[in-house]
Amino acid sequence: MPSLLAFAGIVLLRGLAGGFYAAVPACTAALVADHVEAQRRAAALAGLGAASGVGMVIGPGLAGLLAIHGLVLPLLLTAALPLVALLALYRWLPREERRQPNRGLPLALGDRRLRRPLALGFVAMFSVTVAQITVGFFALDRLRLESADAARVAGIALTAVGVALILAQVLVRHLDWPPSRLIRAGGLVAAIGFAAVCFADSPPLLWLAFFVAAAGMGWLFPAVSALNANAVRAEEQGAAAGTLVAVHGFGLISGPLLGALLHQLDSRAPYALVGLLLALAALWPSQPTRPVETRSEAP
Repeated sequence: MPSLLAFAGIVLLRGLAGGFYAAVPACTAALVADHVEAQRRAAALAGLGAASGVGMVIGPGLAGLLAIHGLVLPLLLTAALPLVALLALYRWLPREERRQPNRGLPLALGDRRLRRPLALGFVAMFSVTVAQITVGFFALDRLRLESADAARVAGIALTAVGVALILAQVLVRHLDWPPSRLIRAGGLVAAIGFAAVCFADSPPLLWLAFFVAAAGMGWLFPAVSALNANAVRAEEQGAAAGTLVAVHGFGLISGPLLGALLHQLDSRAPYALVGLLLALAALWPSQPTRPVETRSEAP
């Protein structure tokens, strides 16, 4: 019974943490849209993505080092870090808010302006979660490794993903490309990387394929967020960002389920699917939009 209660408590607390954290990407994207001009939003969002990538790489390693001194210590540090973030926000968050007059009805979920960024956002998150959930099984079934070796190979592959995300998003900050161009380039690079997994017959080839795929995703994610922000008016930024986060959540849920089902058919099937989806997303023709700088100007 104590074990069941502890497990239930962990599930409940993780659910609460996830619920509160879901507001962070939406608020961050809306804040960037309020304070950064349209041409620089992809670069600003890429900087945030690079910071997240650093956390993805450093976090697991640091937790492993701290776990030597007890399993509670990593949990305590995890609980303390949001307080540090809160202090940083209190110190550096802009005090003024750009309030915009309400110009009509609230943003609808099916708003045609958001169809492309929402579809691209779903495909991107779906692809990432499919790869994350199946890489270990791929190492077991396709590369025919023992369990311990498969876990090590999968861990290195995911570390390569974190490094590639950081490098790609740092590069975005130095490119003066519009979101649509980043989406085309990133989507095609990611599609090539995931398709290459189908032909990987050794751990180094698997790591290389994951690195290439993650590099493309590092361009795709900030570009989709910027495209989403540029599609709506200033007073709609929060709603648009929240809708994109909700679509990401749907990708997080459906990706592991469908990825596991496809893996039972063939270990290469999940990667063939996401490669095809990303290629189609990259080739989706962009629609010309009005400049949005005037929508987000300070009054």
